Amino acid sequence: MGEGTKYAIFGDIHANLEAFEAVLECAASLGVTAYACVGDIVGYNACPGACVDRLMGLKCISVQGNHDYYSSHGDSLKDLHPLAAGVVEWTRQVLTPVQVDYLQKLRQKRLVDGFTLVHSTLDAPEKWGYVFDELQAEAHFAYQTSAVCFHGHTHVPAVFLKNQERTLRLPPERISASLGQKLFVNVGSVGQPRDSDPRACFVTYEPDTKTVDFHRVVYDVARTQQRILEAGLPERLALRLALGK
Repeated sequence: MGEGTKYAIFGDIHANLEAFEAVLECAASLGVTAYACVGDIVGYNACPGACVDRLMGLKCISVQGNHDYYSSHGDSLKDLHPLAAGVVEWTRQVLTPVQVDYLQKLRQKRLVDGFTLVHSTLDAPEKWGYVFDELQAEAHFAYQTSAVCFHGHTHVPAVFLKNQERTLRLPPERISASLGQKLFVNVGSVGQPRDSDPRACFVTYEPDTKTVDFHRVVYDVARTQQRILEAGLPERLALRLALGK
């Protein structure tokens, strides 16, 4: 993208338009010049089509998440949690053909401007595995060729750092990749945080310095909850947003 590029990198938007717009407003105030998404644009919340359209309008580089895949394909939903499966079925009914086509064509991993994007892990992206600890991160690092890789899926922001000696899990704080190190960065969730902080989460990244910064953003949770209930989606999905769980 060129020298001086500053990315906003986010994921797990999950059809939460209010949270997404708040993140984009914050990103603009931080001088962001490009956008990347680690997937799960849809699912759980009530504005899947609007979020897909907004992302497309940004010319955002994105990879496919499991909710994106299932919402744009006719595969069985037996492997999904019943709550998630029910929203996927609803989402399939409200997406337009153009939106479905966009989600279907997303790749599951991408190398962009010297960094990598994946929703889950690079060792088996199609299996949608979760990374919560150092052992799970180790399996991924064997396939990571770039210094920095961004992912999501757990809805919990974190940094996994691999050096010549071991793999460490670090808190979601400002960090830069030093020579000989690799970073596997979970960008948290825009639309359904699960780290007991209800604020939307995303990161900014500057490829020139390989520096990652985490950001939390307040949004109109009550409006998102209202949309969920108006759409006839489960009340539990609305209630959890206020708790960040």
